[in-house]
Amino acid sequence: MADAAARIDPHHAIGDIDRRIFGGFVEHLGRHIYDGIFEPGHPSAGADGFRHDVIDLVAELGVSTIRYPGGNFVSGYRWEDGIGPKEARPRRLDLAWHSTETNEVGLHEFQAWLDHVGSDLMLAVNLGTRGTQEALDLLEYANADADTAWTAQRSANGRPTPFDVRMWCLGNEMDGPWQVGHRNADDYGKLASRTAKAMRMVDPGLELVVCGSSSSGMPTFGSWERTVLEHTFDDVDFISCHSYYQEMGGNAQEFLASGVDMARFIESVVAIADTVAATKKSDKRIMISFDEWNVWYLHNEEGGQNDKPEERGWPVAPRLLEDQYHVLDAVVFGDLLITLLQHADRVRSASLAQLVNVIAPIMTEPGGIAWRQTTFFPFSITSRLAHGRAVRVPVTSDTFTSERFGEVAAVNAVATIDDEGVSLFLVNRSTTDAAAVTVDLAPLLRELGREVAVVESALLHDDDRYAANTLGDPFRVGVRALDGAAVAGESLTLTLPPVSWGAIRLA
Repeated sequence: MADAAARIDPHHAIGDIDRRIFGGFVEHLGRHIYDGIFEPGHPSAGADGFRHDVIDLVAELGVSTIRYPGGNFVSGYRWEDGIGPKEARPRRLDLAWHSTETNEVGLHEFQAWLDHVGSDLMLAVNLGTRGTQEALDLLEYANADADTAWTAQRSANGRPTPFDVRMWCLGNEMDGPWQVGHRNADDYGKLASRTAKAMRMVDPGLELVVCGSSSSGMPTFGSWERTVLEHTFDDVDFISCHSYYQEMGGNAQEFLASGVDMARFIESVVAIADTVAATKKSDKRIMISFDEWNVWYLHNEEGGQNDKPEERGWPVAPRLLEDQYHVLDAVVFGDLLITLLQHADRVRSASLAQLVNVIAPIMTEPGGIAWRQTTFFPFSITSRLAHGRAVRVPVTSDTFTSERFGEVAAVNAVATIDDEGVSLFLVNRSTTDAAAVTVDLAPLLRELGREVAVVESALLHDDDRYAANTLGDPFRVGVRALDGAAVAGESLTLTLPPVSWGAIRLA
């Protein structure tokens, strides 16, 4: 048993929490749309074809804004294919995932699904095979409140009032050579700037996201951000970050340091953005949209669902990227959420990629059940409990040595404070030692002028860190109360087993 000490001080505020930090991402990829959220004929499906068991789980997950329709998919997408009578919609080849897109679900259907789950829409425009004019057409169709050909068509398609989409992505991962229409930073920055300026002429109140690097490991990382922002600084509000993590070579301890990598990524992009601001003598602050993040076994040693789809022709809704998540993955995932909250002053939007079947917290079986993966629990609990403002929680704990990051603290934590109480989120990154954590509440109690008590706690841990929820055993892993968590005097005490994530609500 290792000892750890932490402190909650309301004066150590990071920033107000933008609820968009608990966003999601839905792409036309694999079985995400078809056989995932949309399965006409399923026992739970409504007349519109959407599975209500999945709707209930997405609502429980607590996602705020959902990015759509991609992802790599968007760089070859013609949005017009997804409007109008379904029987007249064309089938198209999707080059991103080497599949056939039926276009049964488009903008109108997806908005109807969002209305079911209670989330807002975040749209990405195609700056791969298309450009400024096509982005303007989509914006006019979606948002204009005027008598035009596009708005007349929108009304004829069943939507007389605007969709009023507020947040828009200017393309996707345009730094990636895998991207259809890939451009260098200079060419993309010029295109993004022209498109942003034109879109604001239609709707000045938009919030626009320019593409940052698709990972901090890209050879152009850093220089890409600087060049793109030099072109677009005055035109956009956000720059995107994308990052995925996985256990490599069975090294669980190194995997548990993933939050350190995410933190450094965020801080590097913030530094670059603020450097561009300084060169422009501007007090404007570009925010971060971390609009793709997750655990993803991209380098799957066993093959399986991450095989190249082109080996199977041009299928409709193939089983792609259907990672099965275990407890270790969920603990790292929970730590990534902690890291996002630790940067709430600049991370104002984030999108868990993705939601259903594809590297997802929710899985479905055609004609059968839907179930929660292990990663579902940290997201749903954090989204529900984290409100108000984020507060730094300094922790003194044992450390371990990471090959990439040197000495890493075994215990990581963040707190949030709202009008009703305080939420504390913690992770024990050690693979060997439990942590007895004592949290000093004295500064909090002085500020509140009254006592607090534990009213809810949750622990994600299993003696088998590779335990998972599956079709055959969908309830194998869950969360339980954090036994022994209690306030005595001015201290909160609790014990975190090795490889565990926990949450505590004080009221």
